Amino acid sequence: MQTIKKRVAEAILAGVNALNADHGLSAAEIAALLEYPPDPAMGDLAFPCFRLSKVLRRSPVQIAQTLAGTVGGEGIGSVSAVNGYLNFTVSNEYLSSAVVPEILEKGDRYGAQDFGKGRKVVLDYSSPNVAKPFHIGHLGTTVIGHSLRKLHEFAGYDCFGINYLGDWGTQFGKLITAYRLWGSREEVEKGGIDVLVSLYVRINNAIKGDPEKGIAPRDDLAEASRAEFHKLETGDRENLALWRWFVDISLKEYEKTYKQLGIAFDSYLGESFYTDKMPAQIEKLREKGLLKIDDGASIVDLSDYNMPPCLILKRDGSTLYPTRDIAAAVYRKETYHFDKAIYVTSAQQCLHFAQWFKVVELMGYPWYNELVHVPYGTVSLGGEKLATRTGNVVLLRDLFGLAVEKVREIRREKGQVAENDDEIAEAVGVGAIVFYYLSNNRMKDINFVMEEALNFDGNTGPYVQYTYARACSVLAKAGGNDGKTVHITCEEESTLVKTLCRFGEKVCAAIADYEPSVITRFILDVAAAFNRFYHNCPIHTADDPAVRASRLNLTAATKTVLGNALDLICLRRTEKV
Repeated sequence: MQTIKKRVAEAILAGVNALNADHGLSAAEIAALLEYPPDPAMGDLAFPCFRLSKVLRRSPVQIAQTLAGTVGGEGIGSVSAVNGYLNFTVSNEYLSSAVVPEILEKGDRYGAQDFGKGRKVVLDYSSPNVAKPFHIGHLGTTVIGHSLRKLHEFAGYDCFGINYLGDWGTQFGKLITAYRLWGSREEVEKGGIDVLVSLYVRINNAIKGDPEKGIAPRDDLAEASRAEFHKLETGDRENLALWRWFVDISLKEYEKTYKQLGIAFDSYLGESFYTDKMPAQIEKLREKGLLKIDDGASIVDLSDYNMPPCLILKRDGSTLYPTRDIAAAVYRKETYHFDKAIYVTSAQQCLHFAQWFKVVELMGYPWYNELVHVPYGTVSLGGEKLATRTGNVVLLRDLFGLAVEKVREIRREKGQVAENDDEIAEAVGVGAIVFYYLSNNRMKDINFVMEEALNFDGNTGPYVQYTYARACSVLAKAGGNDGKTVHITCEEESTLVKTLCRFGEKVCAAIADYEPSVITRFILDVAAAFNRFYHNCPIHTADDPAVRASRLNLTAATKTVLGNALDLICLRRTEKV
């Protein structure tokens, strides 16, 4: 559709030039103004002529009526004037001769863009806190971040994925304290990350206390935890050894989840890596006169920018998240020479990122405007906020396990048996959870409901993966397609091809808005259009061999576009379900 939009825009431009060459609009600007009519019966594209009223000194209705008689060109079927809009249809001949052949020829590169060529993007996503297991709250940053990586790669960018592990901070003081009080090496070696979590939850509950049960808060444990982290920051050998052990245990657990999701990172450098890089940035802040002392802590005053102060050092000299994030950004710019650095985190951290982005600007770094925060909404469980410290979580491994087992049950009930049953069950089960999450606008808060996520009916991951498998099955039964014959003979075929050819602009929109759900909604549109075509247009049993060949090519084009789109939202292609 990007190509046909360009041609329609050029045709409109030629018509407008004939009326008044001083209008000041370019073909690209006209293309950007083109809309999709709310009712397909009105046409495939519409141009609002209101934009031209002032320069042409005519009403939108007059402009539309005048241009309707002059605008035309390759790919344009009909042109009509309706209430100040210029409505266009795309010719079936163009869909047959240009769109489908292009899809079949480009294959896995159909829909790909080149505007990112020669540019580098660093993406910081997933980034779990060490010694805490993956739960449903971690899914957002992980799948949104990886989808954005795939989208940028599809547009030609050189991408570098960083899993900025939360492997530093006061929580390790708590964990070290809890381990020494209540843990043992044997127990942790046997139970892994689950034991670490239980120790973390236990000390947090002890520190907080429970007044209703007559349990007083343990300020002594809070103080001991702070002391243990300070020892860690100053290089205490025993604490460093425990810390490394906790990190290794956690990474082994995380890799299992990443393998299920098909995700790999280029770097696992966590917060601890930047410990020796923070002093230089703190000194730069001092040299710039940005650091101020407030109640013993070192801050950057951001009141001129309507933000609270950015805390750089605590009263005891310990660093904080902004300190580490600034040091990490400087290191990444100097090391990877990025053109854009994307951070995918919860919307609850919007202020944090706004603060330290502003500090980077005040420090005089010219690349401050290359830093991009991509926030997403929160996930709650039964209306309650998820929190590891209280144990209110749904672990991803358990959620994936439930979904995979449900797929197995459904396949057994339907009598579906395949050599790779386990592979299919995992692809569809995990895909159901991922699709459920990415089908929402990323800023929407989600109250996670297990039954909805694992509902395999309606607009779900299994539905679209089944649609892809159906296209594969049609082609396999026919022994393939000729890749040449295409004739649009009915409305279902025309609608399908018009849907497929929007893929490229959907990719551009998803990148521009950092919004994977644009692709998810497009996938649902393609699935709906293909299933209507499949049910209403005989393929194998078509009377005319040319029609049969054409419909096989339409099926192959659908398979290509669906497969490419599924890749962009981290769903596996399933040739059988």
